[in-house]
Amino acid sequence: MTDDARPAAEALVTGADIARLAGVTRAAVSNWRRRYADFPSPASGGANSPLFSLAEVRAWLFRRQKGHEVTDEVRLWQALRGAYGDDMIGGLTAVARFLARVNPGDEGPDLDASVAEPAEKLAACASATEALQGLIERFLDSPRRSEADQVTPRRLIKAIRHFVDEEPLPSTATVFDPACGIGTLLFAVATTGPGPGPSRRGQEADPGAARFAQLVADLSAHDDTAIETGDSLRHDRWPGLGADLVVCDPPAAVPDWGREELLLDARWELGTPSRAENELAWLQHCYAHTAPGGRVIVVMPTSAAYRKAGRRIRAELVRRGILTHVVALPAGMAATHALPVHLWQLRRPGPHVKAAAAVRMIDLSENDASGPMEPRPEQIAEVPLIDLLDDAVDLAPRNHVRQIHRDHPAEYLAARQELERQARALLDQMPALEAGAGLAPLDSAAVSVAELVRAGLVELGDDVPFSTSDQLDTDYLQGFLRSPVNIRRSTSASGSYRLDMRGSRIPQMSVDEQRRYGAAFRSLQEFEQQAQAVAELAAQAVALAREGLTNGALTPPASDMPTKPGN
Repeated sequence: MTDDARPAAEALVTGADIARLAGVTRAAVSNWRRRYADFPSPASGGANSPLFSLAEVRAWLFRRQKGHEVTDEVRLWQALRGAYGDDMIGGLTAVARFLARVNPGDEGPDLDASVAEPAEKLAACASATEALQGLIERFLDSPRRSEADQVTPRRLIKAIRHFVDEEPLPSTATVFDPACGIGTLLFAVATTGPGPGPSRRGQEADPGAARFAQLVADLSAHDDTAIETGDSLRHDRWPGLGADLVVCDPPAAVPDWGREELLLDARWELGTPSRAENELAWLQHCYAHTAPGGRVIVVMPTSAAYRKAGRRIRAELVRRGILTHVVALPAGMAATHALPVHLWQLRRPGPHVKAAAAVRMIDLSENDASGPMEPRPEQIAEVPLIDLLDDAVDLAPRNHVRQIHRDHPAEYLAARQELERQARALLDQMPALEAGAGLAPLDSAAVSVAELVRAGLVELGDDVPFSTSDQLDTDYLQGFLRSPVNIRRSTSASGSYRLDMRGSRIPQMSVDEQRRYGAAFRSLQEFEQQAQAVAELAAQAVALAREGLTNGALTPPASDMPTKPGN
């Protein structure tokens, strides 16, 4: 074995594990990696989730006097990682059964022998709830790929909880999560402090995750909790349930969510989702389980806000006043990808709850993903329903928030200044031309493009001819090809333009004369492009001015007021 080879069973730790081991923050560990050249190099893992040798980390912490004695929780976590590998949910379930003193042989995995001793030690100095919660937090911070759908990340939980807590639920409420995974989101929202809290109901397709979620509830203060196993879309285990709050972080998009077998399902009261719109199927499933006056908060991909396939369902959400909020979150919130996501909040109208008259758009996409979720005033827009019910039914908060909070005076001033700058530059680019003798160059000796091609002097690249010889200037060639005479030759009797320019003719001139004409044609081309850019900028400035004048953001200066005829 080489010096760099590592034993296969060597325990590995993440940056979060090192932070707990040393009793510091994860930011401190990142600082150590940058500051100290002798900090252990990653043993495996990717650039965004490196893993380090536990033995090397311990030695470094001891040498630098930055660590403290390894805790029983750390020993148990390392034993779990070594025994269960990628199946950490199975390992956590086994520990939960052990802490709950579930009889061996009951449904569920038994605890691996190598994990039993550290689990026993931890149970002797901490309550079952505290021990399990510490392991769950480590699991949330650890790199995981195969189990991502069963876990809602900590940052996303914080965001959802922020918007849930804007309307605290009574202790008699019912909370439902139809894709609850191991229960991280279901147990985090609507907490009321001491006491039993609301009733919680969940369903999860993965039997191991569902079993673990129920064990967590049994060991914690969530007494009135029931988790069912099964695919919520195909096999709803909670028919008739009407919850006061439904939260859901749906599983990643799958090619077949059961559309064909569920075409006539009563849950699609807003419209049957297409095969590619499984998120809208989850959204309507959640809404179907909402009591009158109850709320839904669902994690949605950003594309669901504007995709053509979901336009009809979005329109129904808006038209009926069901959709109340759309929140654009920063990137890095989701478990399976680094793309930004949205939170859609729905409310079912009831006897004491009217349908929404506007949708609150909140754009937090530029915020720090680890920062607070409280939006600033300029990040909020109350958009009337009628303004959303156009051909696109665009629900992307960024578009609406920016439109409402535009600084028209500043934008118009900047547009005027940029237009003035480009207009001056445009005049400088217009070539200076002198009066000619009146004899058109094409009326003298000329040669066809076909002849130039056969002679090997011209090639047609993507239907744009260019010179292959130092005896023919490319700008000269292309400039004369755009002459009115040659354009007529390339136009059919029906008026269509033919791309084949082989019949076009080029005047015969010396190379020096060609370059003189070529420079003029090149200047004209650059002038034309600049003129198009100025025209586009002018159109934008005009649109901005009209909008500002009509919405009150801009007003004509008093000195420019026209006088009436005869005054």
